[in-house]
Amino acid sequence: MSEYPKFKLPDNSTLFTEHTDKDLASKIDANFRYAYFKTIAKGGKSLIQSCKDMHLNRVICYKSLLPEFADDVIEQKRLLREARVAATLQHPNTVPTYELGRNKKGHYYFTMKLVHGYTLREIFDYRERYDLGQLVDIIVQVAHALGCAHSHGVIHRDVKPENILVGPYGEVLLLDWGLAKVWNKQGQESSIETEVPSHHSEDPSMTGHQKLQGTLFYMSPEQIERDPDIDSRTDIYSLGIVLYEAVTGRTPAQGDRIDQVIDSTLNDEPPKPSELTNNVPPLLEQTVMNCLKKDRDARVQTTTELIRLLQQNWSLL
Repeated sequence: MSEYPKFKLPDNSTLFTEHTDKDLASKIDANFRYAYFKTIAKGGKSLIQSCKDMHLNRVICYKSLLPEFADDVIEQKRLLREARVAATLQHPNTVPTYELGRNKKGHYYFTMKLVHGYTLREIFDYRERYDLGQLVDIIVQVAHALGCAHSHGVIHRDVKPENILVGPYGEVLLLDWGLAKVWNKQGQESSIETEVPSHHSEDPSMTGHQKLQGTLFYMSPEQIERDPDIDSRTDIYSLGIVLYEAVTGRTPAQGDRIDQVIDSTLNDEPPKPSELTNNVPPLLEQTVMNCLKKDRDARVQTTTELIRLLQQNWSLL
């Protein structure tokens, strides 16, 4: 079995007493706690940067809204939800959240652990280098993170390879809780849920405000139809798509336009993995297809059940 790719850690990762024993300033100014910002990624609405926490002398991840959305009430609430959901979960397969606050302009930000690694999308780009067992093990770890979220009444709604990170020590992290769905105590949706569907001219891989909530190729039928009774089984469907892609190298739904992908998800029965590639263990194939049942009640029902199936010795069955 091949190993996960090796990562080169930053050259300045070695600790010295000059770093660990330095006194804090006698007067703490929160506006100068973070410095040396560098852009890591820019999304549709948010900016992710690395920066140095001057109090703890470490490089961390700093997430905020892009300037044009910094005063958008809906996007502010989403950022708050993302930070608080991630902070509440405190699971080995989620990224630790450090701080939530406002900058000197009054705009929201939150900080979290900076993890160097490869996304599962990057790993899928070189699937042939990996043993299938390694890829399944990554998905098992994601299922553990989802199980924790579901136990807290949280649905991720954007499970996809781009939101799964494999770190330098084999850790697997489920990222980006910005589309997480929670309910109030009366079981009602919050005001930040959107109802405007995507248009045919848009990129079918896009995620965003005033669009279907999620990335289209990885959405369940009930998520596409904006079912108000959506539950945790939508995440199982999405993770089933990731599992299908790990086995076959492609997603079950196909299409070049949004309407084609929607129609494929709602109406097409995807080919079995064994029809697309060789040497697919029957139990693994059955598990994949049971995650992709359009009828939620016929689907794998819980992450606990999915983990049990994936941890069986399916390679010999």
